Amino acid sequence: MKIALIKETKTPVDNRVALAPKQVAALNKQYPQHQIVVQASDIRTFSDDEYRAEGVEVVNDVSDADILFGIKEAKIESLIPNKHYFFFGHIAKMQEYNRPLLQTFMQKHITFCDYEYLVDDNNIRVCAFGWWAGVVGVYYTLRGFGLKHKLYELPKPDRRFTLDQLFDALKSSELPKVKLMVTGAGRVSQGAQHVLDSIGAKKMTEEDYFVTDKVENLSYCVADVDRLVKRKDGSAFSWNDFTHNAKEYESDFMRWSKQTDVLICAHFWGPDAPVYLSENDLRKPDMRIRMIGDVTCDIKGSIKSTVRPATHDAPYYDYNPVTEQDEPAFSSEKNITVMAVDTCPNALAMDTSAYFGEMLTKHVFEPLLKGEHSEVIQRSMILKNGDLTPRFGYLSDFARSK
Repeated sequence: MKIALIKETKTPVDNRVALAPKQVAALNKQYPQHQIVVQASDIRTFSDDEYRAEGVEVVNDVSDADILFGIKEAKIESLIPNKHYFFFGHIAKMQEYNRPLLQTFMQKHITFCDYEYLVDDNNIRVCAFGWWAGVVGVYYTLRGFGLKHKLYELPKPDRRFTLDQLFDALKSSELPKVKLMVTGAGRVSQGAQHVLDSIGAKKMTEEDYFVTDKVENLSYCVADVDRLVKRKDGSAFSWNDFTHNAKEYESDFMRWSKQTDVLICAHFWGPDAPVYLSENDLRKPDMRIRMIGDVTCDIKGSIKSTVRPATHDAPYYDYNPVTEQDEPAFSSEKNITVMAVDTCPNALAMDTSAYFGEMLTKHVFEPLLKGEHSEVIQRSMILKNGDLTPRFGYLSDFARSK
């Protein structure tokens, strides 16, 4: 078997890779009957020479590989017929912009596994970047707050920026004395909380958060969805009920927005769930929030100021609550500044690639190289030889539409 790590072709560029150089070398040594090669790339966080230094072959042509691993969606014109691909496909939720990608998979008889659906028997993801998204989301948001108010300047991450550098930068800055709210309780929220705890931010109870107007240092409170919504009929919140009857709930977010200076959105949101901050809410005079780090990056989703994604080169834009349009970042004190980078982990490409590689080695590469059947891999397989697998058969009509 020959496996190739492909060059990323999506714009804006992604610097991450499925395996770090030492991880490829270790697998090649452990399974000498197979070979993992790396396609040459000038954008990857690890250079071609770093792979060569570990004895890994770097090639331009990967057409002789059996299985190809990327991170983000490969450009349609780069897809090779009759191959097996792994990357984040963004098609299983019927994302309109990637319909042509799904149709090309079918036309070229491609087998495709989506990292997002590498799950265990309990449907828990085993290979995910969520924790890292929360980490970077907090850093970008605090950096934006400093720029907005001309208080401090945190360095802009480059291709070789690391987690240690991130913490050093935050710990050496005089951080703002503001109240910060983190939503959600999953991996993204946990990553955000880890950063805040590590830099000495004070965690507040909900009760203290609502009775304390001004704080003496950076302080934060965490609120999961059960604290952000309420049932329309006034009955008690139930997770089971909310999961199945989200339309029966309405937002209870305004009480938080009156107490919050900086918002970190780290919650899961579905289209049937209530809108937390509507356009009208964002116009209200008692809406205190003026800096929002939307790590979830649900465009015009639960927080209506997130009108478009941002990029690592330009992570911020302003939302004008009167016109409901985006404007240049930091252009008016009356605007709400939004951080909405939808690939936050790419800011720590070296760390996140190595982390992701560890998870992939355990759950994907080792079963493949050992020739073992893997239910984890099977559950992630959206297409086999161009045909939708039973689990993803619901995509059939979506694929046929224009």
